[in-house]
Amino acid sequence: MEIPVYLFTGFLESGKTTFIQEILESGDFGTEERTLLLVCEEGEEEYRPEDFFPGTADKIVIETIESEEDINPEYLKKLEQAHKVDRVILEYNGMWLLEKLFTNMPENWVIYQEMTFMDATTFLNYNQNMRQQVFDKLKTADLVVFNRCDRGNFDQDTKMEFHKIVRVANRRNQIVYEYGPNDTEPDTIVDPLPYDIDSDYIEIKEEYFAEWYRDVNEEPEKYQGKTIKVKGRVALGPGIPEGSFVFGRHVMTCCAADIQFAGLLAVYDRVKSIKHGGWVDIEAQVRVEETPVYGEAGPVLYCKSVKASLPADPEVATF
Repeated sequence: MEIPVYLFTGFLESGKTTFIQEILESGDFGTEERTLLLVCEEGEEEYRPEDFFPGTADKIVIETIESEEDINPEYLKKLEQAHKVDRVILEYNGMWLLEKLFTNMPENWVIYQEMTFMDATTFLNYNQNMRQQVFDKLKTADLVVFNRCDRGNFDQDTKMEFHKIVRVANRRNQIVYEYGPNDTEPDTIVDPLPYDIDSDYIEIKEEYFAEWYRDVNEEPEKYQGKTIKVKGRVALGPGIPEGSFVFGRHVMTCCAADIQFAGLLAVYDRVKSIKHGGWVDIEAQVRVEETPVYGEAGPVLYCKSVKASLPADPEVATF
């Protein structure tokens, strides 16, 4: 049986426990399901089962996970079976990376919703000093809640600073600013692309490669049939179809530790004339096609021209 998991992330004292307590008190979250509430860190706030919605306290089992090593499919499955639960609410430790959880959940556990909570008074400091942990919480969240916002000091420039940090990690999640009980404001900042997406010919400047790469992968249909001019590197090797190469650049999204080569399949009838690792300027038409290289439909670059060029400056693309 599929077990829905409602995942709540954020650092210690970010408001996770308070929010979960409130939804379990309200009854709006459902009252019939047997629920396993997994708590991976203990802050000042504690759960009060006596205040849960009437008649539900005996259906909610609270278990504490004190060690990251307990995040493994055997132990989690044992808890599911021991308590015969229908769903899981998971309050995750803010210092544990989510990859540990995602790769170690039982096969029948499915993330239904992920919410992350950030204290607005400490967020920028955390982002500066623990960027990897902050990025980790933002990149897969469906909803990001900045609480403890001060209306007197939380102006549009501050919102924009927070907004940009979130959008580097995830362009699709919702952002909410919370000023107090029943006083919230959704983020309404529009993220325009730094080039004219409506044009049939789009020149991607070096500094916008990362943003273009992310957008063309997330919404490739927007680029169908358009011609792109862009600088990148050539990658040749086994597994690449004949008459093709991989075109891309190294991209850093969070920190130096996460630099990866971000590439797209490119078709070129003179592929033998280009060298592995070389920098090139290409003009190519984008076509959305099924290809074994991606394992699904994705953007394929049909090159009209490939010309040797100087390296990008800097060579690693960033957002």
